Amino acid sequence: MLALGLVAALLTGGLVLVALGEAVGAKSREQRAADLAAVSAAVAMRRVYPRLFEPAFLPPARPGLSPVPNPRHLTRERYLAIARDAAVRGGALNGARVRSGDVTFPGGGFAPTRVRVRVRELHRVRGPVVREGRVEVAATAVAELAPDAGDALATGGGYSGPLAHRQGKPMRPDVAEAFDRMAAAAAADGIGLIVTSAFRSDAEQARLWAANPDPKWVAPPGTSLHRLGTELDLGPPGAYAWLAQNAERFGFVQRYSWEPWHYGYTRNAGSRSVGYGPEEGEPAIPTFVPAKFAPAIARAAQRWNVSAALISAQIYAESNFNPFAQSPAGAQGIAQFMPGTARSYGLSNPFDAESAIDAQARLMRDLLSRFATVPLALAAYNAGPAAVAACGCVPPYPETRAYVTKILGLLGGAGEAASGGLEVRLVA
Repeated sequence: MLALGLVAALLTGGLVLVALGEAVGAKSREQRAADLAAVSAAVAMRRVYPRLFEPAFLPPARPGLSPVPNPRHLTRERYLAIARDAAVRGGALNGARVRSGDVTFPGGGFAPTRVRVRVRELHRVRGPVVREGRVEVAATAVAELAPDAGDALATGGGYSGPLAHRQGKPMRPDVAEAFDRMAAAAAADGIGLIVTSAFRSDAEQARLWAANPDPKWVAPPGTSLHRLGTELDLGPPGAYAWLAQNAERFGFVQRYSWEPWHYGYTRNAGSRSVGYGPEEGEPAIPTFVPAKFAPAIARAAQRWNVSAALISAQIYAESNFNPFAQSPAGAQGIAQFMPGTARSYGLSNPFDAESAIDAQARLMRDLLSRFATVPLALAAYNAGPAAVAACGCVPPYPETRAYVTKILGLLGGAGEAASGGLEVRLVA
């Protein structure tokens, strides 16, 4: 009897192991199907993503005619439907049934860049431990579109966009172009400019600080302007006098009176030179701007040296050009100023569109000067400068990330617009 009992126990244990093995195998298969379905959806999103930002209508062929529907324009609803269809097909190709309702888009916003796919299947398994011989196996995967993180992107500082190199030193592309113009002028006067330092990550700054912890000469990590990609340390000493007289013509200012070598670039905020403005031959003010607001935008852009395209895209995202818009949070007017911010910028009536646009451009000038990159300045406009300064990034608020994504898309890019596009990656 004891032997028979032992055999029965071994048989039962074997059946349990078989059942568990089948369940683990089913889970593995469903996870693979979920992963591939999520990637399929993200690939489809990447393919059509730019069409979200195409205008719904094209300008008429002649004045007086009606605008023409733009066949390349894609609504948000259609964009999400394309992603869901791709996820369903991707699941089917890998032996899993993906339900449309199990494809969701974390973070939401105007132009979602993340997709979550859940796969649920009932699997028949053998063994006395499984009721009715069936068990539901579920798996979830998340894929996203992200800026292509190649070697030409800055990391570890206050700027995370594309980099250009001059004399082996990295800097923002617009800074490099301005330096080229200044170096050519200096060469014509017999001065050869040398770049001794440019963009520095916080880690590099930490090493400098450890070697010389004197805040007059070395900024503590996380506070150096070099982390923004706008700063150049220039030489030789024989060029200091020339720089003091001429650098401002090229957009460079001497940051500190006691550092005759340190110059920062202050122009071209939001311009095409860093991937955020109109292409060659395109109007400075986008076609989606109502004609009655175009003169105010042009004046504000010129007065505060901020791209008209950037101002226009912001207003589109903030209020859709409604001068009387009000948000549940209390933001008011065409540029959605909170009352406190409006007062600090001398804006007595946020519902006066012309005054609000001027104040918006001034505020963006200040934010761009502080944060040095368009995405961070936009994030600070939406979430407040303190939240951006705390992390040196676009804060992980769904509303803020959607806001930044929408505006960058309207400016002709996605994420870091000049970074070479988007890549698909599986994140969960």
